[in-house]
Amino acid sequence: MSQTVLILGAASDIGIAIAEKFAANAFDIQLAARKSDRLSSLQSDLKIKYNINCTIHEFDATDFSSHLTFWNILPVKPAITISVIGYMNDNEKVIKSQEETLKTINSNYTGLVSILNIIGEDYAKQQSGVIAGISSVAGLRGRQSNYIYGSAKAGFIAYLSGLRNRLFHHKVHVLTVLPGFVYTKMTEDLNLPKLLTAQPVDVADTVYKGILKKKNKIYVKWFWRWIMMIITNIPEFIFKRKKL
Repeated sequence: MSQTVLILGAASDIGIAIAEKFAANAFDIQLAARKSDRLSSLQSDLKIKYNINCTIHEFDATDFSSHLTFWNILPVKPAITISVIGYMNDNEKVIKSQEETLKTINSNYTGLVSILNIIGEDYAKQQSGVIAGISSVAGLRGRQSNYIYGSAKAGFIAYLSGLRNRLFHHKVHVLTVLPGFVYTKMTEDLNLPKLLTAQPVDVADTVYKGILKKKNKIYVKWFWRWIMMIITNIPEFIFKRKKL
């Protein structure tokens, strides 16, 4: 396999930052996203700044029937696949709309399992490859403010853990990335605490270092490990009374 990185969800703020990070380190880049024409300027920038090969590919995580074809027609099979795909809407809107509920689940879990199953099997046959999935600390305990989103992220965390266990025996590494709050278009309407919130470039640096060091699970900001340890250890009879 070539030194090529496939970024699923490349039009997101985090996806762009990851593309920049790997391109700056001489990796060729495959940018994949819905409405992929949005990626043209990013493609040009990466080619000019870093003198790398960069291609654009249409990919919709919720269009399950297209996933196998998407993978098969890639001109080069990437050595590294990074999933940055995520979708979050207001929880009250989500629970009152079946369409939004399914979009949340399919964008954050089902669609990712579909494509990563395909990629994982190919990597297993090749006995090489890296898969990195960006999930969320929201998946570590359900809270009333975002439990549909959180439950999908929880499923993705469990999936990546099982995938890592399976593919380890085929010399394929799987990394789980757990950001806390990150300033992105998806969170721009939220009042995020400055000291606890990362920038997309922080996520990109964490992913890059985590892949090089073959980490299994990594937090973007170290203190989130301890914050979530406290939250996950609150007894349920107390936790259910909290408004979180």
